[in-house]
Amino acid sequence: MSASGRALILCTSPRSGSTMLCRLLQATGVAGAPESWFHRPDAFDWLRGLGLTAPDGATEREAAALAFEGARAAGTRGGVFGLRLQRHSFAYFRARLAEVHPRPAGDAARMRSAFGPALFVHLSREDAAAQAVSYEIARQSGLWHRHADGAELERLAPPAEPEFDLEALRARREELSAWDADWRAWFAAEGVSPVRARYEDLAADPAGVLRGILAALGADPAAADGVAPATARLADARSRDWADRLRCSG
Repeated sequence: MSASGRALILCTSPRSGSTMLCRLLQATGVAGAPESWFHRPDAFDWLRGLGLTAPDGATEREAAALAFEGARAAGTRGGVFGLRLQRHSFAYFRARLAEVHPRPAGDAARMRSAFGPALFVHLSREDAAAQAVSYEIARQSGLWHRHADGAELERLAPPAEPEFDLEALRARREELSAWDADWRAWFAAEGVSPVRARYEDLAADPAGVLRGILAALGADPAAADGVAPATARLADARSRDWADRLRCSG
């Protein structure tokens, strides 16, 4: 099956390597330009993020419809539309999707109606303790991603020194694990068999994971040749120590 005309929908949760994977996919030129086009729970904010505006008096449904069209145009590369969905913002997205595409029934069918025949990819992180630590250090420090050369890529707050907080880390681990379980339950309920990808495999062999996704999409796996991660890992001795302390706490 040709990849052209398809959608690649990446279903994930924070600190699972999705920024790395999105950039790898985009760099191939044949797997779309996946981004979190519908990240915030506000259809008008979706439009602002796309550089679009709604007509005066537009309803939330009308804004969502415009955003779906705008995102499909912005996220298409090589004939493939790319989309990243984070679980914590999924409920609002699916509500707007149901308003704009009430038929056919079911989230997955509506996504196909909106974006084309879809390949779903479930990216998860097996080590929930390391994932929770990564999230908390990013949240506290304000630094979420670095370029491959070490320069800052995404900072959401002024620099601050993270402090170990066991209860916060436990709560974050529970939340992240619940989001991943929610995705698995959603796939089962929708009858979707996603491509499974793990953060651990992506970190160890990004080209191998990328080739597998391209093959499942119907694209040439050779498009992964020469594509290198554009982001750097943020894990260091502190994050490894925090993760060990979290695991030992039960």
